[in-house]
Amino acid sequence: MEFRTAQIEDADAITALIHCFTHEFLATPDGKGAEGFFESVSAAAVRGYIPDPRYQYHLAFEDNVLAGFIALRDRSHLCHLFVARDFQRRGLARQLWQTAKTATAALGTIDAFTVNSSPFALPVYERFGFIKTGPQVEMHGICFVPMRLSLS
Repeated sequence: MEFRTAQIEDADAITALIHCFTHEFLATPDGKGAEGFFESVSAAAVRGYIPDPRYQYHLAFEDNVLAGFIALRDRSHLCHLFVARDFQRRGLARQLWQTAKTATAALGTIDAFTVNSSPFALPVYERFGFIKTGPQVEMHGICFVPMRLSLS
């Protein structure tokens, strides 16, 4: 497994991997109301995030195939963590999380991480130590549960 930071040319693969999982967090099967979300994870949008210093993208590849990635915003909000189905249950999500935490720590101290977890991903984030900070939310056509990991 090769780990590296994202490059602009990775945007299409990142977007494709996200789209493999949208059924897990869309509020409606047809995606109605989630147009803004889809725009925010389009390849064009991702091409804008990758060079933006507010974002950190860490990717894992196996044989030049994107196996998974993690993205943080403002060093403390975990925006995305996706692992392709063929690579799940191998500890890759944890490896990506550790990579992101290490990279963030190198930039200075923070008090906590936050994430808006899909309902399906709750067990993963709970294993990482995140706790729910509220009930499931339905907003902008997607469903999520706000979570926080305190570092203090």
